[in-house]
Amino acid sequence: MFTGITEELGKVSLLQPNKLVVRARKVLEGTGIGDSVSVNGACLTIVEFGSDYFSVEVVPETMRRTNLGLLKVGDEVNLERPLALGSRLGGHLVQGHVDERGKVVSLRPEGDAVVMRFQAPREVMRYVVVKGFIAIDGISLTVVERDETSFTVSVIPHTRQNTTLGKRRVGDTVNLEVDIIAKYVEALTQSPAKGVTTEFLQEHGFLVK
Repeated sequence: MFTGITEELGKVSLLQPNKLVVRARKVLEGTGIGDSVSVNGACLTIVEFGSDYFSVEVVPETMRRTNLGLLKVGDEVNLERPLALGSRLGGHLVQGHVDERGKVVSLRPEGDAVVMRFQAPREVMRYVVVKGFIAIDGISLTVVERDETSFTVSVIPHTRQNTTLGKRRVGDTVNLEVDIIAKYVEALTQSPAKGVTTEFLQEHGFLVK
């Protein structure tokens, strides 16, 4: 479980069909083999690391559902270690389970902020509400406006300077993860007799199959 607050910008140093190596420093503190790390919002398992890098294995499902398959050597990625019990929750509860990919459709300056609009599939939009949470490339953000096919967020200078959002341009692909609470509400209200099942908990990472 993550908070959606990016700790560090890492840099891709090696790409293979099922392997990703990232240069990093801060997220390696207290990290070991088998630990999780959020890379652009995707929860991955560290299989190797050194003083300034870590390696993760990337399965085909992750490549299909996220923008990791579009990365190139030298690209920056948002990194975050899992939430520790007792820590402050600065963003919202982010699982690192990317729901779908979205696309940047517009960038509009507004004072010191930049209002970014993202196109998203209907499977995502049904969970998006004004003033609600959404994770974009693993970054916890608040929805400003929405319509049937897109939504906007207002990005402050600090976020632009310390995450990949500062380099995103119209047409770029991003990873989207909706608030898990919205999924629970849907499960409980649409199927009141069925409720939250073992299958639902497994699908969203709370139980291991």
